[in-house]
Amino acid sequence: MELVTKARGKITVTSEQLIDIPEGLFGFEKYTKYAIVDSDYEPFLWLQSCEEPDLAFLIVDPFLICSYYETDIDDELLVKIGITKPEDIIIMTIVTIPHDGSPITANFQGPLVINKKNRKCMQAIINDNRWSTKVDIVKALSKKGDR
Repeated sequence: MELVTKARGKITVTSEQLIDIPEGLFGFEKYTKYAIVDSDYEPFLWLQSCEEPDLAFLIVDPFLICSYYETDIDDELLVKIGITKPEDIIIMTIVTIPHDGSPITANFQGPLVINKKNRKCMQAIINDNRWSTKVDIVKALSKKGDR
């Protein structure tokens, strides 16, 4: 499948890269079809909308940033996307790079929960005061070395 993106122009994606987010992301509910695309900066990836070329989110595996990150995901959410076994779950977080030079952050309170078998995804809400929507990635990485 070919996608048109703002950053890369026309790209080809495989069915394995496609993700269905039936309820959309918070604030972007009308967009439900996405592709996970490599970025130029590993380990970051792009979550590119298949419906809107200008809509893409930088994402990363939160466990690479914070090895002690824990998520208590509601069973109802897991059922909605067909999760039956923990090993079928992929967790990713949305990264924000502010234009004003503020710290690069990751949303640890609203992770993406992906079923790696059927490629369905939901954005969860983690009610745990250890995590925030703006976890400073550089600070978290420096603390990771302290543990």
